[in-house]
Amino acid sequence: MPEAGRRLSVRRIVVWRQVALGLLLFGYYLLVDSLESDARRARADRNGRWLLDLEQRLRIDVEKTLNDWLARHDVLQTLANYEYAYTYILSALAAFVFLLWKRQDLYRRARTAFVLLTGVGITCFLLFPTTPPRMLPGNTFYDTVTHGHTVGSWGSSVVAGANELAAMPSLHMAWALWVSVVLAAAGARGWLQVLSAVHVLVTLLVIMSTANHYLLDAVAAFVLVWAADRVAGLIHPADEHEIVASADAFFLHVEETGAPQIVGGLVIYEGAGGVPSLAEVREVIAGELPYLPRFTQRVRQSRWRRPQWVPAGEVDWDWHLRAVPVADRAGVHAGVAALAAERMPRDRPLWRAALFEQPSGERAFVILMHHTIADGIGTVLQALRLLRPLIRLPAPPSRPTALQTGLATAVGFAQLATDGGRPRPLGTSSDRRSFTTTGLPMTEVKQAASGRRVTDLLLALTAGAIADAQPELVERSGGTLRIAVPLMVRAPDAAAEGNATAAVMVDVPLRGAPTEELYDEISRRTARLRTPTRALASRWVMAHLLRIFPEPAVGWFARTVYGHRFFHGIVSNMPGPTEQLSMAGIPLVEVYPVLPLAPGSPFVLGALSWHGVLSIGLATDPALIDADRVAAAMVQRLEALGESAAERLSPNPAPATTATARVESPAARRTDPGAAPAGS
Repeated sequence: MPEAGRRLSVRRIVVWRQVALGLLLFGYYLLVDSLESDARRARADRNGRWLLDLEQRLRIDVEKTLNDWLARHDVLQTLANYEYAYTYILSALAAFVFLLWKRQDLYRRARTAFVLLTGVGITCFLLFPTTPPRMLPGNTFYDTVTHGHTVGSWGSSVVAGANELAAMPSLHMAWALWVSVVLAAAGARGWLQVLSAVHVLVTLLVIMSTANHYLLDAVAAFVLVWAADRVAGLIHPADEHEIVASADAFFLHVEETGAPQIVGGLVIYEGAGGVPSLAEVREVIAGELPYLPRFTQRVRQSRWRRPQWVPAGEVDWDWHLRAVPVADRAGVHAGVAALAAERMPRDRPLWRAALFEQPSGERAFVILMHHTIADGIGTVLQALRLLRPLIRLPAPPSRPTALQTGLATAVGFAQLATDGGRPRPLGTSSDRRSFTTTGLPMTEVKQAASGRRVTDLLLALTAGAIADAQPELVERSGGTLRIAVPLMVRAPDAAAEGNATAAVMVDVPLRGAPTEELYDEISRRTARLRTPTRALASRWVMAHLLRIFPEPAVGWFARTVYGHRFFHGIVSNMPGPTEQLSMAGIPLVEVYPVLPLAPGSPFVLGALSWHGVLSIGLATDPALIDADRVAAAMVQRLEALGESAAERLSPNPAPATTATARVESPAARRTDPGAAPAGS
């Protein structure tokens, strides 16, 4: 499908689950049918006579007239019996195949409507058993079913166990009508919809002329199909009212604690020529709106119903994009911190951007969006739409089989259940926010990693830097920092929208030890976390389990498990492009992730590998952690690690230059403890 016509990915439909649901419905039918008794049959006879008497009073008892006419036509009797026995089943099966093959976007609503109308119909058989006209004691109807001996029809050995007291409502009519509703919703070809309408009319005539149903049974079927479709529409709104996935809505609930959940990216343009202009940036974003569906939608929330994505109308560019004059790089950091600390209103799309203009002519651009739109890597994927040349990040490995996923998820639940308890509090948090950036050369990062995981090195640098910059936290934490590490579980064909990550908890040592010592210890501790089992279990809870609970319960869960009660901070390591990219024709020299603080947690660190640099965006609660001091300590620790490695390789090592100086002098300025503090 060309990108211009791209729609959000439809969640994969697992066929065996649909078959299991069908078998469950059939089992319910058999259960009701097994309740046969003389008293139940007598009750069904009374209900049948009552319906027939009601029709006679209303002068709509057309069954006898149609039945008498059919009794005189042997061939039509046989055809009618076969139509009654088979076409409603075959047409429904064909509709399901059509939906799975052509219109999976409509499948869930249609499936839900079918389950509702069938389940309610069977419940009616249970509560209001009704004998069909041809089986009423003392009736004068001609029984075409038993006289015709039609294979597969009532009275034949094929369906000897069929429920004979299931006249009200007519599921034959209901299923035929449901097929017509499905075809109409799918915009099927005209001739096919006409054929379905003819099938509905023929079924209506057949159920009455064969004396299998009353006219009121068909009326009840019409009402049942209408009601089931309306309810299914509420459960599965159309695309313009798309349900917010539970893993995405999770962050709407988290934000109710007062901690805005805003993700984004900060870019620094090359040169100091006062470019690009605000108008040029707006033109770039406007040109990509067809590929960024959430940028033109807003969230509609209510207390009990799941939130929905709904059209937001025209983009209010004056609000979504603005120019912000700042004095220097510290002012850029302060501006990012201030914007990320603002809760986005729900009456407009959940994104905003700003162009920071410095007197020197240097310009920076930040784009922010609510966490409910995307996770960290999803934000990168959407931001890449604004850059040129268009590139794709390497796709993750192909998805495992359902059996592999199920087994791994089960193992993950067992592992999560045995993980450690709650961490010790670090102190009283505030609602302030600081933000800073620094860049670490990837060549030196990989050299320091020595073939081990870069994420483990990042954890060691973070923990060591926090211990250096905030030594009081070592005692408060008991020497252990609980860090949530997001792992990507995004499917290879997944859209950029939505959250497809799951976090695992890592207890890292918090002390002023050499980085190599911390790195070794963390590598040993994280070895058991490198299998995806914990992440799959966590993801299953977010993406599937939460969907079965009412929204108030989901909100309570989100506010309870996400934040300082279970972890101290977040460290996220994300892949990025290796190419030089530009925006509005201007090359980008620096790119940094912007991630949100979890409620009550004092820090979140995002690392993005971008064109040879591990770009770090660090947000903190300044009441507990000084962002600039920690960033500077990380640079110093990486330099010390490089010097230590050089000393081991050479007996007389030459004096080492700083990592930041070799890459770019602004990085050193950004991490200078004497620089202006980040915004709060």
